Amino acid sequence: MDALKPGGPQAARRRGPSRIDEPVAVPTLRHGFFPAAFVWRGRRHAVSAVEDCRTEVHHNWRGAAERHHFRVRAEGAVYELTQDLARDVWQLERMWELN
Repeated sequence: MDALKPGGPQAARRRGPSRIDEPVAVPTLRHGFFPAAFVWRGRRHAVSAVEDCRTEVHHNWRGAAERHHFRVRAEGAVYELTQDLARDVWQLERMWELN
């Protein structure tokens, strides 16, 4: 069950998502795939849990563009990170603050 869906166990304790759209660094991966920590605005955030992950593939005139999406929990918030596989660039898309 997704803890962030309306009526989920965290629903009463979270604020709506904040759109961030900023680059982040992911210095370490767990099992060579999942982010173990990320650096945003100069601050390191240790990932305590990966709540969800999915892969998205878009096809256009340049070919396929593939991105991994990770919803992770770290230090009082839930973050949605994406990895552009072609460019190996990480981005913080959204953040939900937990009360």
